[in-house]
Amino acid sequence: MRIIILTIVYLIGFNTFSQKKTWRAQWITSFEQQNETNNWTAYQKSFQLKDVPNEALAKIACDSKYWMWINGELAVFEGQLKRGPSPDDTYYDEVDIAPFLKQGENFISILVWYFGKDGFSHNSSGKAALIFDCQSQGFDLLSDLSWKASIRREFGTAGLPLPNFRLPESSIRYDARLGNFDFISSNKLKWGRTRSLGNPPIAPWNNLVKRPLPLWRDYGLKNYANEMRFPFVSKGDTIVCNLPYNAQITPYFKIEAKEGKEIKILTDHYQGGGPYNVRAEYITKEGIQEYENLGWMNGQKVYYIIPKGVRVLDIKYRETGYNTEFTGSFNCNDDFYNRLWSKAMRTLYVTMRDTYMDCPDRERAQWWGDAVNESGETFYAMCPKSRFLTQKAILELINWQRADGTIFSPIPAGNWDRELPGQMLASIGYYGFWNYYMNTGDKETMVKVFKGVKRYLDIWQLDDNGVLVKRMNESDQKGWYWGDWGTNIDKDLLMNEWYYLALKGYKEMSLLMDKSGQADWADNTMTHFKDAFNRTFWKGDQYRSYRYNDDTDDRGQALAVVAGLADDDKYEAIFKLLQKQRYSSPYMEKYVIEALFIMGQPEYGLQRLKERFQPMVNNKDYSTLFEGWGVGRDGYGGGSTNHAWSGGGLTILSQYVCGLYPLEPAWKSFMVKPDLGGLEYAETENETMAGRVNVKVSKKKSGIEMQLTVPLGSEAVVYIPEKEKKVTVNGEKVSPNEVKNGHQLFSLKGGQYILDAKHE
Repeated sequence: MRIIILTIVYLIGFNTFSQKKTWRAQWITSFEQQNETNNWTAYQKSFQLKDVPNEALAKIACDSKYWMWINGELAVFEGQLKRGPSPDDTYYDEVDIAPFLKQGENFISILVWYFGKDGFSHNSSGKAALIFDCQSQGFDLLSDLSWKASIRREFGTAGLPLPNFRLPESSIRYDARLGNFDFISSNKLKWGRTRSLGNPPIAPWNNLVKRPLPLWRDYGLKNYANEMRFPFVSKGDTIVCNLPYNAQITPYFKIEAKEGKEIKILTDHYQGGGPYNVRAEYITKEGIQEYENLGWMNGQKVYYIIPKGVRVLDIKYRETGYNTEFTGSFNCNDDFYNRLWSKAMRTLYVTMRDTYMDCPDRERAQWWGDAVNESGETFYAMCPKSRFLTQKAILELINWQRADGTIFSPIPAGNWDRELPGQMLASIGYYGFWNYYMNTGDKETMVKVFKGVKRYLDIWQLDDNGVLVKRMNESDQKGWYWGDWGTNIDKDLLMNEWYYLALKGYKEMSLLMDKSGQADWADNTMTHFKDAFNRTFWKGDQYRSYRYNDDTDDRGQALAVVAGLADDDKYEAIFKLLQKQRYSSPYMEKYVIEALFIMGQPEYGLQRLKERFQPMVNNKDYSTLFEGWGVGRDGYGGGSTNHAWSGGGLTILSQYVCGLYPLEPAWKSFMVKPDLGGLEYAETENETMAGRVNVKVSKKKSGIEMQLTVPLGSEAVVYIPEKEKKVTVNGEKVSPNEVKNGHQLFSLKGGQYILDAKHE
């Protein structure tokens, strides 16, 4: 089956009913539909075309996923985003079907998978249904009672153990004796009736919101990394197939078998992160047959358990994933950091799909602590299309805000509603929402969430000391007072630091919105809060909250520096502590390393980064980074080995070692302030909103050399240490535009440059 590139019109913001034409189609379902869990229904419609239009935009929605063929040709592989953009509403896809149409008779076949249960990434509507609305010049194609439907009884649920409750997906069992995919290529089959459930907007799907993400990138069917010769007859062994890296895949096989044989398929991540995840079962019919399990799974290896006597003709896999390009790179003279950056990018990609995920196996959930780190990484690793996933996450978070002002994650979710206050403060703050704006310039999204951010900030109150009133305890059923995995976590200290960063982000948003009163409020609050914070928590040689009695928390010291709560007179004491304390998880370690760079300790920052991440980076069995510092029981939260929150080192290497960060939104101007630490050279590049940015910095005996690419229409502000007395740009001696905090600043417009800075 061939994939033709589809035209997807991206949405900037969630504008309900923003399409040019009003919905005229009906929500339909099979007349026999009982909405049972893991239900599969096929729909079909034949129609005549006198002329093929140049464009035919179809709007398609369902609960929960669909696959679409037109005239027997695959048009969409796994359409539909999990519900929902808000607690009540549903996404829809927009697809140009014109490339698949022909003059005369046409037919469309759509297979819908209804999860039928909630999860940490999906809010079930409770009804299996489809809507298809194509209003084009010359013809309309609208779902109604003229469509045919058939519940596909060959699809069922695999046996015990079932996937854990966090996943809305079921493990799929396919019985080839009960049916096949012949509905794809024929419109002459026997079908059942449909029934109408009404026109939108109608419960339980309510408002239909245009999909803000591109359809998944389909890499096509591929051979596994290990060489296999076909055909061969199975001896009843497990066939182990190696993937080139951890990926989101749908496994495929072609076999010849007797009827009634059972084939099982799972990956080495079937218990990724502890609990059981998804797998597949297949019951053979007589003869030659092929099958692709449509529910995606992930891992490094795929296991095909094939009964004795089955003749194996071919085994392949299809990788799909978020439709972005890997435009970023990093390279330096120490290969450890190159491998760290590469593994972080792979970890990031395998945790991107309908939402950012903490991990693609255990729960596929958009925890916002993870999302903050992930969204920061995308701007250094992937092309600008990746920003749509961050935008979607931001808008969802505020769209799910409750009447009392609280926000929570993971969302979308149907079986989770507890607030994680630290993660929520991180999300709305400087490293969450504001970092998205600085990299994209998307003011429209900031306008939409601005009031929601303030509503959440207003929940937090200050005590007589001027610091946060603790809003929940450890056993609070409405929230999870979580600070990090691991031990010696000074949670009260961390909450206050995240609150300050949230104020910092809100202040910037207020200035952007020309809300001078709100900006003044945030600025005054930050000033008084910083004084109160240091009076309350600084003990002369460390930060510590008054209810905390355990060993000093390295996370709390580092976050005080990163937030700007700790002035440089405290750096020496904090640095001494960070040389000894090792309690942070890989999630919070990003902020520890960042603090070391801010305090002017890049060599130790890189040393600590290597010491802490070396076991997982050097582990040849995994192409991704772990949730904790070890594997399995040595990890945290179940021990996932592909957890994107661990990729903060990618951001550190590009942002601090190579010194790249936007100074104006969408990289209209950006900083180049490299800090190599003990490295001899480092280079990074990526495709930003302004265009491709590349910088390579090398140490020389006489000083430093820098090669720099600045996009046209953008401007780079290059920081050169003041000790470098002679600076040339493309061979010509230049003077700095400004001298600031020990650095000479040079402004360079779009172009390519070689800067040579010498001591003399």
